[in-house]
Parts: sequence; C-alpha cells; structure tokens
Amino acid sequence: MNAPTSVSHLSAKGMLPEIVEMAIPTDDRVWVPQAPDVWFRPLMLNRVTGQWWNLLRVTKTGVLSRHRHPSMVTGLVLKGRWRYLEHDWIAEEGGFVYEPPGEVHTLIVDPPTKEMITFFNVNGAMVYVDEEGKTVGYEDVHTKIEMCREHYEKVGLGADYVNRFVR
Repeated sequence: MNAPTSVSHLSAKGMLPEIVEMAIPTDDRVWVPQAPDVWFRPLMLNRVTGQWWNLLRVTKTGVLSRHRHPSMVTGLVLKGRWRYLEHDWIAEEGGFVYEPPGEVHTLIVDPPTKEMITFFNVNGAMVYVDEEGKTVGYEDVHTKIEMCREHYEKVGLGADYVNRFVR
C-alpha cells in the first residue's frame, strides 16, 4: 500500500507535522521584540491547549516584569542567569525551573549578566501585575501569535511566517 503523496505535509487527521527548527536562529529577525532589550523566539504556539514554548532573550539588567500564571510554567536556562525578587534562588545556566500556578513573581537579571536566554513552556497566560498585585495586562498564545505576525511582516519575513510554529 502506497502512502498518499498529496497530503505528505500533513499528519494524522489533517494536523500539521512535527516542528524541527534550530532553537537559536541564525536570522535575528526571528526574535520578536517584547520590550526594550527583551525578545522571544517562538518554538511552538498551541492554540488548542493554550500553551506556548519559546526562548526568552534579555540583554539588559534589572527588573523585566512582575507577573503570575494561572497554570504551571517550566523553564531551562540556556545562557546567563536570573532570579525572582520573591525567592532566594538564582536560575543559572543549565538550571531547570518550575513555577507553580498563582504565585506573583518579579523576574530580575542582575549584573554582570550581559545576555540571558531561557527556554520556557507557558501553560495558559502571563498576567502582568503592579506592585499591589492588580492586573495591568496579559499575554496568551493568541496575543503571542499576533505579536509574531506583526513583527514578521514588518521585518520582511511575511506575516504567515509564524504559521510554522502554530499548532
């Protein structure tokens, strides 16, 4: 029995196939700006589960954000180091991080770190909060997709470039 060739780019039940990408891209346009000196590189954006996998790249020191998640987050530090203001541990290169749902934490990159890259798997949303814990914004898989579309169109990769990461 021969496999159909007309749908060779699709897997079971019309789902898109696996993703095989170099995590750290050779084309810097793939990094999507999130804030000054802060970028993310999408690896997979799952609209069905609301999860996203990305690299977070930071080239500044100081406070990045104060936020919480309604679901768990995991991370693997690939380069540099960072910490949360609310804890006494430091996430260092090669370190694995598990963040429980609901906790407010403030991500900080301390000198002398010049660049931090961490792989994150976010389940659900990032809810940004102020010093009193009041919501001031959020990101989810859908806002991430839109950020990518806008950025990729602007830098000449085309808005549809993000589709390679969307499942």
